[in-house]
Amino acid sequence: MQSLEDFIRHSQDKREITRAMAVKMLLCGYKHKEIMPILGVSSGFISTWKKAFFQNGVDGLKLAYKGSKVFLDTRQHKEVIEWLQTKDEWTLNELEYQVASKYGVIFESKQSYYDLFDEAGISWKKTQANNPKHNPELVALKKKEICELLEKRRPEIETGELVVFMIDECHLLWGDIIGYIWGKMSERISIPVINARDKQTYFGALDYKTKEFLTYSAKKGNSENTINFLEYLRSQRPDAKLLIIWDGASYHRSQQIKDYLNSLNANLEKEQWLITCERFAPNAPQQNPVEDIWLQGKRLIREFYFFCHSFSVVKALFELSLNCQIFDFPKLHEYGVFS
Repeated sequence: MQSLEDFIRHSQDKREITRAMAVKMLLCGYKHKEIMPILGVSSGFISTWKKAFFQNGVDGLKLAYKGSKVFLDTRQHKEVIEWLQTKDEWTLNELEYQVASKYGVIFESKQSYYDLFDEAGISWKKTQANNPKHNPELVALKKKEICELLEKRRPEIETGELVVFMIDECHLLWGDIIGYIWGKMSERISIPVINARDKQTYFGALDYKTKEFLTYSAKKGNSENTINFLEYLRSQRPDAKLLIIWDGASYHRSQQIKDYLNSLNANLEKEQWLITCERFAPNAPQQNPVEDIWLQGKRLIREFYFFCHSFSVVKALFELSLNCQIFDFPKLHEYGVFS
């Protein structure tokens, strides 16, 4: 440790000092993710100079050390391009580490790494979530079942005797107003948000026949508030039976919900149940058109972020854009059309 401190004290080169500081902080117990933002270096940079220090002491951190080589020869360049093409996604850290550990090269500018990515046909992309439990066959089967169920009960739906509600919950955050806007290239754009995690839970129900959307605010999503929401829907359609289609959230399947439904439906034939519940396929939020309605509401508050100086305004704008509105987009008709 003393040799590192002496090296840092006497070195006249910023690059050498950065290498030594990275190693020193690592030896003092700092983690890569803590060192990276402080020194402005990558994880691969830290690993490379840690290895150089353990192999050659402070001499391994000097510019004369082979790690200071700043270019690849023709053969090495070709090998790196071929290596990059062996899989579909990469991080900058992986490339930096490969070039430094195998060829002893650390580029002075990150643009050199970007050029390698570009030459290999790799571009910067935003990652997307992909649920490995998603089962397309089960999704298709569930859609078929829902369509057949609605068709079977078409006469009741069209006369209003049976109301079909597709239901979902949304947890709105103040931070949801943050999105993409136009601004000067050289300036960072900031939006005043006192607490990005301020939250409001909403229950939403789409009347599948009329396309009217009803919302109900609650402190959180749980069985008690779900029952309150179902009672609210009954009050909105007092003379109708309800067919609820929703996801498999734990509080949708709780004993409290089962007891509530039993209290309504006891001694009635299934076709006469006051509330009947069906589920969408598991791990398939795209099956529920309410997800798209929530997205429309969040898109609006992002467009009018300049009004949202408090979370109460965020909530009011969100509710105004959704509650009792009539929606009409293609996804709202994929389970059949009713008049």
